[in-house]
Amino acid sequence: MSKYYRHWSKGAWPFSTRDHGWPISDCTSEGLKASLSCQRFDFIHPLADQRYFDAVNIILSYQNKDGGWATYENTRTGPWVEYLNPSEVFGNIMIDYSYVECSSACIQSMLTFKKRFPDFKTDVIKASVRRGIEFILSIQRDDGSWYGSWAVCFTYGTWFGLEALTSEAIKLIDDPKITERARVAVSKACSFILSKQREDGGWGESYLSSQDKVYSQSKDSQVVNTGWAMLGLLAAREAKAEPAISDSVLGKLKRGVRFLNKSMEKNGDFPQQHISGVFNHNCMITYANYRNIFPIWALGRFRSVCGEMEI
Repeated sequence: MSKYYRHWSKGAWPFSTRDHGWPISDCTSEGLKASLSCQRFDFIHPLADQRYFDAVNIILSYQNKDGGWATYENTRTGPWVEYLNPSEVFGNIMIDYSYVECSSACIQSMLTFKKRFPDFKTDVIKASVRRGIEFILSIQRDDGSWYGSWAVCFTYGTWFGLEALTSEAIKLIDDPKITERARVAVSKACSFILSKQREDGGWGESYLSSQDKVYSQSKDSQVVNTGWAMLGLLAAREAKAEPAISDSVLGKLKRGVRFLNKSMEKNGDFPQQHISGVFNHNCMITYANYRNIFPIWALGRFRSVCGEMEI
C-alpha cells in the first residue's frame, strides 16, 4: 500500500516557500547547487552534511523508469489516463512525465554534490547519471532540439539539454558509445540554436511553439530567448564541443552580446517583452524577473568563457 501514499519531502525544496510543502525535483536540484555554492563564503553558515545527503536521496528517488525526472512525483501509470483529463486548457496533467529540464537539473546537481562529497553513494549516483543522460539523448528531436515544457520553448529545452551533455556527466559515465552519442547530439543542438539567430543578433521564439509543438519565431527578438540561446552555446563552448568553439560561433555570440547591450535600458533594466513561461503547453506565464536574470547570466558567462574582447 505504500505506493499510494504521497512521496516523502525530507531534504527537498518546493516551488515556492517551505510552507508550500510539495517537493519538486528541479527546485531541489537548484537549491542543492545554490547551497553548495554558498559554502565558499565565510559569512554564510553551511547546512549540515546530512541535509545535503537528504537532498540527493530524494533526487535519486524521483528518477523514473525511463531514466528521466518529472516535477512533483514519479510517473505512476501510463498516458492512457489523459483520456480522463477534465481540463479544457491544460495538456498532460493526469500524471507527471519526465522532462529534459528536470532531468538536466537533477544530473547537474548530483555532479555538483559529488565534487563536495565524492564518497557518498558513488555507484548509485553514477548509475543514475547514466540513465539520465541516456534519457536526454533519447528524447532529442531530429532537428537537434529538445521540447521545453516549462518555458518557451525549444530554445529553453535545448539549453537544458546542452547543459547536461556538456557537463562532467559524460566523463563520469566513461563509455565511448555514450561519449560519441553525446558529441553528435551537442553538435546538432548547437546547429539548431545557430539556425534560429535573427538578423539583429538576438533570438526570439513565440509561445505558439509550446502550443503547437513546432518551433515558431516571434515577431521580434527577445532578451530572454537570447539569454537561453547564448547560455546553451556557451555551455558547449566551455566544454570545447564542436561546433561551438569555431570562430564563426564566437562571432554569432558577439552579435548576441551586442543585441543584449543594445536592449538594455538606461537604468540597467531589460525590457519586459513577450510571455516566456508556460505550464502544460497552454498556460502562459510571465516571470517578470526573467528579463533581467537570463541576459545578465548570459553576459557574465560570455565574459567568463570567452574572456574580455572587443564586441
